[in-house]
Amino acid sequence: MSENSFIPPKQMEVSSKTAREIFQEVMDNPTRKEFGFGDKAAIVNIDLQQAYTSGEFKTSYQTHPKQLDYINQVSGRARNLCFPVIWTYVAYMDSADDAGVWGTRTNTPDSLQNIKFTSKRAEFDHRLEIRKDIDAIILKKMPSAFFETNLQSLLTWHKVDTVIITGGSTSGCIRATAVDSLSRGYRTIVPIECVADKHESFHFANLTDLALKYADIKPVDSVLQWLANQPIDRNKS
Repeated sequence: MSENSFIPPKQMEVSSKTAREIFQEVMDNPTRKEFGFGDKAAIVNIDLQQAYTSGEFKTSYQTHPKQLDYINQVSGRARNLCFPVIWTYVAYMDSADDAGVWGTRTNTPDSLQNIKFTSKRAEFDHRLEIRKDIDAIILKKMPSAFFETNLQSLLTWHKVDTVIITGGSTSGCIRATAVDSLSRGYRTIVPIECVADKHESFHFANLTDLALKYADIKPVDSVLQWLANQPIDRNKS
């Protein structure tokens, strides 16, 4: 073959399968590699606020009916191990001057910039079992929980090597946080039943992409089982 020979790139694959079907094929692949769990995990629960979980607002969504129950179980089991449990939320000033381009693309009653600090939309869902005396609560302004927050330094202080991410949305803040987590060298785990989105196509397409590139996408039962088998962190007990 001459040096000037050109081999065209492989064409993009097309398919009539749904995002859910493609995700299941990826998960069923016996040769699929995983990053695996490390030695110590942090639970990062993302934006489980009334705006997204209550059902009262147009911005609410639900993928699995037991999502919050599972998140409470994962968080409680991690807390019993003295692993850090972290809850993030988004909220903005009345002026929305802190919302940036992301937050101010639209300005309707349901827009991101109108999750005001004092609004019901900003409140954590009341079904969550948050221990404000020992859990970390982090305010974020952008999709990733790492962006301009103290999450990185908190994980470093606790000597965490694994980040378990729950919350929503799968295609937004979950994905952004997972990519940033892997980029910072953390083994990243997303329990399937613990994340949600507005439409199954967004949900499963992004779970597929995360599974192929950035994170281990696992049933919540396997995450709970791993936590059940871990020793208590004696440095924090």
